[in-house]
Amino acid sequence: MGALGHLNSFFWRYKWLLFLGIIFTFGSNFFGVVPAQLVRFALDLVTETIDIYFLFKGFSMQSAFYEVFASTLFYYGVLIVLMAFIKGVFLFLVRQTLIVMSRHIEYDMKQEIYAHYQTLPLSFYRQQNTGDLMARISEDVSKVRMYVGPSVMYGLNLISVFTLVIYYMWHVSPTLMWYVLLPLPILSFSIYYVNSLIIRKSEEIQAGLSSISTFAQEAFSGIRVLKSFVREKQSVDSFAAASANYRSKSLDLVRIDSLFTPLISLLVGFSTLLVVYVGSKEVMAGRMSIGNITEFIMYVFMLTWPVTALGWTSSQIQRAAASQKRINEFLNIQSELVPGKQIAQTIQGRWTFKNVHFTYPGSDRAVLHDINLEIMPGEAVALLGTTGSGKSTIALLMARFYDPSAGEILLDGISLKDWDIQHVRKHLGFVPQDVFLFSTSIAENIRFGQDDLTSDEMHQAARFADVHDNIMEFPDQYETLLGERGVTLSGGQKQRVSLARALAKRPTMLILDDCLSAVDTHTEHKILEHLRSIMADKTSLIISHRVSSAKLASRIFVLQDGQLLEEGTHKQLMKNKQLYYDLYQQQLNEEQGL
Repeated sequence: MGALGHLNSFFWRYKWLLFLGIIFTFGSNFFGVVPAQLVRFALDLVTETIDIYFLFKGFSMQSAFYEVFASTLFYYGVLIVLMAFIKGVFLFLVRQTLIVMSRHIEYDMKQEIYAHYQTLPLSFYRQQNTGDLMARISEDVSKVRMYVGPSVMYGLNLISVFTLVIYYMWHVSPTLMWYVLLPLPILSFSIYYVNSLIIRKSEEIQAGLSSISTFAQEAFSGIRVLKSFVREKQSVDSFAAASANYRSKSLDLVRIDSLFTPLISLLVGFSTLLVVYVGSKEVMAGRMSIGNITEFIMYVFMLTWPVTALGWTSSQIQRAAASQKRINEFLNIQSELVPGKQIAQTIQGRWTFKNVHFTYPGSDRAVLHDINLEIMPGEAVALLGTTGSGKSTIALLMARFYDPSAGEILLDGISLKDWDIQHVRKHLGFVPQDVFLFSTSIAENIRFGQDDLTSDEMHQAARFADVHDNIMEFPDQYETLLGERGVTLSGGQKQRVSLARALAKRPTMLILDDCLSAVDTHTEHKILEHLRSIMADKTSLIISHRVSSAKLASRIFVLQDGQLLEEGTHKQLMKNKQLYYDLYQQQLNEEQGL
């Protein structure tokens, strides 16, 4: 139950629903237990007066006696029916409180988990898979809801029934009560043993489900690669193997669960046998009536469902504990990006890197080594280098998706850690290398986060990105719905829509992380010419492996193996004849077909 302690705050939040649920549960069981006494009174009335009724046989008084006798039984019958109706009303109210409470808690938990996901840094997502993230917010939360709803309801039902039944049994016959309760220690031990197996199997099942979700998500996202390599059969076989493992573990849990019902039926039957045997002796000794035996048998059957539900409830609690433990693992993860002073003043756009080193979390290979550079407000600089040189890492550090392992990054002379990062990102147009488009319309992708963006502004941003004409060729134009991750568009079109989205934001700072790698050289030149006027008053960083992308930059930085090797203008770097010169000559030869 330790993992489930996290839910106490939710129970307190909905304490009135829980409190009313307890009252209604007790009320429903009270009107369910009392009829057993009415049955005892009615049966005793019959057994005690039937002989007197036959003594008046042949006399006119027999019919009068019968009327009194029948009306009394009818009275008891009406009371029993009335109490059954009242019990039904209370049961309705129980579900309208406890089950409704569980749905509220389920909603709040999903909101809490999703909101927490948003606070976690990129390092967390590098180490987790999407299927597991989805399983914890859907399947695991559903398992927990079964605890906060049905399990709590059945648990309260068990407690209230036991309290009422034992109270009435004690007042009728303490001796017979102990005989009825004799099998309970055996039941308790059995539940304890079986539950220890259930919790272990439940954890294995949830882990298996996460594995299946991850496999399916990756297969669907990479369906084009899968088909192009003709791996459909292997994918089906792998999915079947994962499903077979999940099925095997689920069947193991079913076999364990199946121990409860036969065991409880056996113990309930044994209790009924004891009631009949011991109760008969008490009747013959004159200490009990036949009605008391009937009353006790009804009490035994009243305990049957709560005790039977005890096994199911215990199983659900253990499953919920396993799921909540998995949820807590993520909720207990805190972002290493600790906020500082949360400054949110006007941004000028001067960036300074001082002795910056960086190693990705979970890796032992340094990506950046002693980086020192400065970008002045309104200046456009280019960052060039070969694949794996660390260019994109610098962009991620500027957006503070990570903090440097050593050194410091300053914005307008203030440590980036002391800025309100939400404020900084609102003024930062970031076009990542790995383009992501949502499965909505093109217009909604460009307008993303800019609800006040007009159609003219959206079209202008698309023109700057040289994608407007392509969009207008679609039948639905800007309302064209994109598939998952923008599968409807080509690679170059996706990059240009992503660029239009950043330009529509009207940022004061712009980072273009190799965002034109999928477009041809001619289109790249057109886009760069469009960007010339846009970047005139913006602090801009153009990251690319193409030397041609540096034509808009006033200064050029050249990276290799995480180190800053060169800095200067195009003419200066060409004159130095080092790495930049080699890159320029190599790409020039490629364009000329040499």
